[in-house]
Amino acid sequence: MAANDYITALKQGRRSYRSALSKGEYPYLPVLDEMISYTEVGSIENLGIMDIPLSKIVGTKTVGRSNAFANNFMPLLPENSEFGLKWSSLYNHQVEDGINDPIMAYEFMNQFYVQEGNKRVSVMKYLKTYSLPASVTRLVPKKSDDQENRVYYEFLDFYEVSHSYDVCFSKEGSYKKLIKLMGKKENEVWSDDDRMNLHFACYNFELAYNKAHGNKLDINVSDAFLIYVEIFGYDKVIDQTEQEISRSLQKMWTEITLADQGSQVELIQDPEHVKSSLLNKLLPTGIPDTLKIAFIYMKTPETSSWAYAHELGRLYLEQVFEGKIKTMAFDKADTEDEVEAAIEQAIASGCELIFTTATQMINQSVRCAVHHPKVKIYNCSIKMSYSSICTYYARMYESKFLMGAIAAALSRSDRLGYVADYPIYGTLANINAFALGAKMINPYVQIHLEWTKVKGMDARERLKQDGILFVSDNDMITPESASREYGLYVKNEDGTLENIATPIWDWGKFYEQIIRNIFSGGSTEADAQKGKKAVNYWWGMSADVIDVICSKSMPHGTSRLIEFLKNSIRAGAFHPFDGPIYSQGGIVQCEKGKSLEPDEIISMDWLAENVVGRIPELDELTEDARTLVKFQGIKVDESGTDKGADKGADRSDGNGGQG
Repeated sequence: MAANDYITALKQGRRSYRSALSKGEYPYLPVLDEMISYTEVGSIENLGIMDIPLSKIVGTKTVGRSNAFANNFMPLLPENSEFGLKWSSLYNHQVEDGINDPIMAYEFMNQFYVQEGNKRVSVMKYLKTYSLPASVTRLVPKKSDDQENRVYYEFLDFYEVSHSYDVCFSKEGSYKKLIKLMGKKENEVWSDDDRMNLHFACYNFELAYNKAHGNKLDINVSDAFLIYVEIFGYDKVIDQTEQEISRSLQKMWTEITLADQGSQVELIQDPEHVKSSLLNKLLPTGIPDTLKIAFIYMKTPETSSWAYAHELGRLYLEQVFEGKIKTMAFDKADTEDEVEAAIEQAIASGCELIFTTATQMINQSVRCAVHHPKVKIYNCSIKMSYSSICTYYARMYESKFLMGAIAAALSRSDRLGYVADYPIYGTLANINAFALGAKMINPYVQIHLEWTKVKGMDARERLKQDGILFVSDNDMITPESASREYGLYVKNEDGTLENIATPIWDWGKFYEQIIRNIFSGGSTEADAQKGKKAVNYWWGMSADVIDVICSKSMPHGTSRLIEFLKNSIRAGAFHPFDGPIYSQGGIVQCEKGKSLEPDEIISMDWLAENVVGRIPELDELTEDARTLVKFQGIKVDESGTDKGADKGADRSDGNGGQG
């Protein structure tokens, strides 16, 4: 029996050997002594005896036996050799009694290299065992700015509280993200139950993942596990069996392969990109006579200007498509459980189309879309890389550019104010567009930026104390606490406030064009990319989904200028982010004769040179703001460090925020 298994293992080893040679790769086990000969080791730590995952044992400590194994730890020597006989003996021992003696191994950069016990590792890998005991010595490289080194030092912090080797991520921030998904604090020491729960969850996931041939993808099993946990929730994952994970994994395999491809996002910038094709890309049942649609809100339309704007869009749809659609609204979906319950209730009520109107709902949207593939779910967010749903957002920066031009044209001062909430994708473009629009009219103007979601700060009071009269503020009022401090306004010396202009998010027209497309039987480029790329509808003035409404008291010349600019932007003849553009510190962000690309606009991590202010760090923000910024923050990591600040401090605009 053992001899036959050795022959099978030998075939696996030789196959791996030939495959490596054909790819120009090293066909034998990596040797740690050779690797660290050109690496400066900072410290050596004895970790004692522990269980380590077999998948993380990748090589041998010394060169002595390395050529006896292929790079997958399967044997290469003939079955009748002394090596083959010893391997077969160990195999019998493991099958009959179990191998309990720990191997001796060195850990370097979160991978293990065997000093004593290579054949035991080979047998256990052949038997597809998940882990085995080992006496471990850790070699810690000196700290450097290399990304792999930075990720490893994040692992060391993770290990301090977890004492777990079950995950090995490749991206910065992943260990902190896992801790957050587990509902734990960064410095909270894990219990034995915490470790065992993660251990078995990783074990079941790895079995299911490998059976699905995930090992053929470039994404490693830990990175795939984090995606899975993010979508399904940690508490549910730790209770799942291998079979349950396998079934769920099959449903969300497109999300894993999308991550493997680099999480490509297809931006659909105009609704005119409509092609005649099968509607089953969108609604498999065919062109409907009527359509049942659900809208899901955080807070309520009475307490949130963001929810109020989408509620106006829902009511607009009911008027435009009277008799053709039926809509339902679910509010107060403020937690993950409440969002998921609202989506499930909408599906149970027969809704074929669901709009989740806040970025924080993204994971529940994806999870429900995976389990209900016949239901189309849209989430209101940008730059999210999920292919099971579509996302949508508006290019509000086009309106903000016009607002800046209006403010500079009417103000007699070189100082304008801008009130922002938190730094999320797309909103830095709003701030910079406002600044550039103002600078086009007045080359000496400065934009003073203040934040409403910074703890202990009163943004409007600070602008008042600085004597700034013209202010760009929230885009809409909240019905429950109506105020005239919205849009662009001027505070007169006598204390009165005059509204000058306001940008408009016309979600009704946004939704109308999506619904008309469904009833026409057409599909967009987005539907053609379904399952291949993440799709984001990113429409602007050309789609008539955003606008600027001006006061009737505005001077005639200024009104004519704004209409001219508006029509030029709508026609594509003028671009707010045409170069040259400089950020704070005089850094060139866009050269003369060029325009910023869409992804450069969405992902801005800089402020225009005429903006006075900086981006708040994560720990400066209020709790509700931190939640959103962690989902869609501009280069703000979990520790609150703003990488964009190195370029000169950037801000984000809560005008158009989702709260």
